[in-house]
Amino acid sequence: MPARPRRTLVAGFAALLLTGCAGSAAAPQSAPGARPVSGGTIVYGHQQEPACVFGGWIEQAYLSTQVLDALTSLDADREVVPWLATSWQTSPDGLTWTFHLKDGVKFTDGTDLTAAVVAYNIDHWMGGGNSTAKVWLDGYYDHSTAVDEHTLQIHLAKPYPRLADNLAQGYSGIQSQHALETRTAEQNCEQPIGSGAFVVDHWDRGEQIVLKRNEQYTSPPANAKHTGPAHVEQIDWKFIADATTRVASLRSGETDAIYDVPAIDYAGLGADGYTELKYVTGGRPQQLAFNTQQGPFTDERVRKAFAYSLDRKALVETIGQGVIPYEGNGAVSQSTPGYSQAAADAYSLDLTRANQLLDEAGWTGRDTDGTRTKDGERLSVVLPYNSGTIINADGASILQGVQEQAKASGFAVDLVTVPPSGFFSGLYTKPDERDIAAGYWTAVTAGILWINWRPVSEEWPNGNNAAFTTDAFLGDLIDRANQTADVQAQNALYAQAQDYIADHALSIGLYDRLSTLAVTPSLKDVWQENAQGGPVFYDAHFVR
Repeated sequence: MPARPRRTLVAGFAALLLTGCAGSAAAPQSAPGARPVSGGTIVYGHQQEPACVFGGWIEQAYLSTQVLDALTSLDADREVVPWLATSWQTSPDGLTWTFHLKDGVKFTDGTDLTAAVVAYNIDHWMGGGNSTAKVWLDGYYDHSTAVDEHTLQIHLAKPYPRLADNLAQGYSGIQSQHALETRTAEQNCEQPIGSGAFVVDHWDRGEQIVLKRNEQYTSPPANAKHTGPAHVEQIDWKFIADATTRVASLRSGETDAIYDVPAIDYAGLGADGYTELKYVTGGRPQQLAFNTQQGPFTDERVRKAFAYSLDRKALVETIGQGVIPYEGNGAVSQSTPGYSQAAADAYSLDLTRANQLLDEAGWTGRDTDGTRTKDGERLSVVLPYNSGTIINADGASILQGVQEQAKASGFAVDLVTVPPSGFFSGLYTKPDERDIAAGYWTAVTAGILWINWRPVSEEWPNGNNAAFTTDAFLGDLIDRANQTADVQAQNALYAQAQDYIADHALSIGLYDRLSTLAVTPSLKDVWQENAQGGPVFYDAHFVR
């Protein structure tokens, strides 16, 4: 089916918003017994534009999954299944992983996928080519070798039994070595060369990325719904930052699918016949980590008082309207293996206890607006958040609720909105710049604890440790969990680490990060990959 004619997006959105009918227009219905058609263009509305297609941020992983294949994938049960690797084994000591690669796979520049190319990619990540892949393997990875053309060995310094799980994340897509070595950094940023179902045709900065079908595609993951090239010819990956505008675009037919459905619109879109997909991402939830190095939260009693000051569950359920899941655990989300319910239940609203703890900590005075004081200092804390990148509109409302609730026990929370430019330039990342850090980190295992809580030291800095902790006991506990081969025993150690974080109020949870999609009824078989919940359009097709 050829690409359907469309009005310009700006004109279509404006007309719809002026009529005020965005919330009531019914979805276009696919006819009973509608049949799939070949071809066509999917117009997809995404909320954020990354700096590059490939990289270490989840927004890049969503894009690069369309273009780059990985060694492994996760099925609907989040079990590891083959992708570029057909099978794999580990040595008895857990230090050598052997991956057997598919034969006959080519990158879209015509070069071959080989074990040597994959080894080059992994060394490229660890050498600074992918900061997120690097921090997952820091302290564990040693080197990779090609045994033969299609046999790869990854050699570790310490056992890492969940390696195959982590290689399923979108950060782990394999690129053409020839492209990495011969093209400019800008070219590989904007148009990475993979073996995936689509290729980047062009990027209109600030507007869209156009992806074209790879007509020679031969290497879908084992959990895909078909083999061969994608059904559709093209994806127009639009960047539509405003949530209301995204919803309006879907209802008007300007887009076929949108990402990050606002909680207020979720029920209405479902009732009107749009297909809705919701994925609770594993890893660190949206949480608040306390600065343990400088400021009032160096005192554990003050951290606990803040936690007891909040009715987080009521706040999330009110703003989230039953769509956004409340999460009390500040370390990992409820969809993460090894989750500790005890850590999630550690704190609930208890103003009597909050006030008692603040009195014990010496914050006994009050100024004219009710903020507590100690030796002439106000209990004012800085909570910056990354608007439009890490925290969406619903999340911003929840943080505003936190600010309001914390007043009751005497905290003055200074909410600071940080634009994307400030976020990416490193604002509010130092101990003297903030008291609380809000944010998430997606993961497929509780091994995310190593990234978020590995102790900070001069010799081995950890910019992802938002609480700036130097706790060697906690770091050792997580490291032992990462190396434990028995999954049940591993998860028990991860749960101990979560309980320790809760016991010392190093971080408290707010809500689980969601990946949500709404899709027009005439577009079928869009699904979410099971590592991070990104949209997969390889199997998608229109019906008529």
